[in-house]
Amino acid sequence: MAKKILTQIKLQIPAGKANPAPPVGPALGQHGVQIQDFCGKFNEATREMGDTIVPVIISVYDDRSFSFIMKSPPAAELIKKEIGIKKGSGEPNKTKVGTITQAQLEKVAAQKMEDLNANDIKAAAKIIAGTARNMGITVEG
Repeated sequence: MAKKILTQIKLQIPAGKANPAPPVGPALGQHGVQIQDFCGKFNEATREMGDTIVPVIISVYDDRSFSFIMKSPPAAELIKKEIGIKKGSGEPNKTKVGTITQAQLEKVAAQKMEDLNANDIKAAAKIIAGTARNMGITVEG
């Protein structure tokens, strides 16, 4: 008989840095999941990804076992890495913190493609451009 999913937990964890401290420990602990077990598997799967933030969806089953699916990093994280800034603008409509080219937008869009609701790279780049504008980044082109 198939295992029944009790709940799904959505977290954003830095790659290779899952540990029992909040937010990971309490989120998993309340559902009876072996926290060290999850941390070990997640860190092993993300070791090569540097310090990127990785969104993860953890499915907890009725026998306290779990499985997880990793998504691509948030668009804002990819944009910051692409143009080399630490953080977005506090007031994006007034203070600009950087500029992104069409080629850079397409590069970020290609990385996010599987998680975006877009049919082609141009449409995906437009979605990423919107995120960039909301961060106070000037979009070229």
